[in-house]
Amino acid sequence: MAQLGCLAESLAVALEVGAALSAEGMDTALVLGTPSAPLPEAEAVVIVAPGDGIAACDALLAAGARQVLQAIAADFEPLATGRLADALLRRLQASFAPLAPSDPARGRSVYLGHLFLGASPAGGEANLPRRLSAGTEEPAGLIPFRVVEAGAGAIRAEMSRLAEWGRRYAVVDAITGEHLDALGEAARAQPLLIGGAGLAAAAARQLPRGGAIVSPPCGPGAVLSASPARETLSQAGLARLYAPTFDLRDAEGAAAALEWAAPRLSDDTPVVIAALPPAMPALGALAQGLVARGVTRLLVAGEEACEAVVAALGPPVLRMGAEADPGIAWCAAEGGALHLLLKPGTAGARDLLLRAFAPPA
Repeated sequence: MAQLGCLAESLAVALEVGAALSAEGMDTALVLGTPSAPLPEAEAVVIVAPGDGIAACDALLAAGARQVLQAIAADFEPLATGRLADALLRRLQASFAPLAPSDPARGRSVYLGHLFLGASPAGGEANLPRRLSAGTEEPAGLIPFRVVEAGAGAIRAEMSRLAEWGRRYAVVDAITGEHLDALGEAARAQPLLIGGAGLAAAAARQLPRGGAIVSPPCGPGAVLSASPARETLSQAGLARLYAPTFDLRDAEGAAAALEWAAPRLSDDTPVVIAALPPAMPALGALAQGLVARGVTRLLVAGEEACEAVVAALGPPVLRMGAEADPGIAWCAAEGGALHLLLKPGTAGARDLLLRAFAPPA
């Protein structure tokens, strides 16, 4: 039975939240799309269904979820976030929800209601109560640093006070993991939470956990790197010094890439296919071809590439496994031997594309 249910606004957010829950020892399933069947047995279920949040929420409730996390990016889009939050409040018959996109472990913090990335204010509207109010029909308040610093009891009292004053949401200041833990404790009885991976981990620490059950990945490995981000280009540049690498310049080269990769597949060193933007339309079919040729460990870098590969391979459920780097976890496709490491963002150490395939210590 699910203890915690999460509704993610995107695949990138779902992967980060799922990795955080798995790292806290929760058996976590990631469901891609609005469920058409009963949800899998898991302690936490993360659903990627940005267009049908209420149907996904109903599926989580049917699976026994006691608390729902609306999982958002730190720079959330106010209209989509606000509309879904309003609908979830009504569906859950809740009168109040805290919002905390802080994730101190990844350099995201909120102070006096303002979002900071590292030491700098976030771009756009950094005032989160104002940003949220632009997308919701309900008034939003703030639980400031001085209250959060006083601990769970003070946060709980402030949430009650704000709800009595008619506030339906409150942005919560948090600059340390301890602040999020205090919020997690204070909000144990709240049906709805709104936040990211940091809040997900804090909520998980309030729950009994049986531990993840995904076996370590093994077998032939491949990397599909298709991101123009500087950090990912640097990772791919280091990988090509130690692993066989094919430069895929356009979609027409996909067949040649598969022919090149097949004799080089091994359990020890992954093959790396570095794709330029014109090759993007071929990545889904390329992933299918690699799996058909025996790849059981596939690392995909780049947001568009991750979405294309997931759509092509079509696993409806992924089980979150061990982290290869903070916030980036292997996941296993249910019912098969395939393990995916999906890296839509820029996170990860420079040697990630190689180290992810090293034998467990």
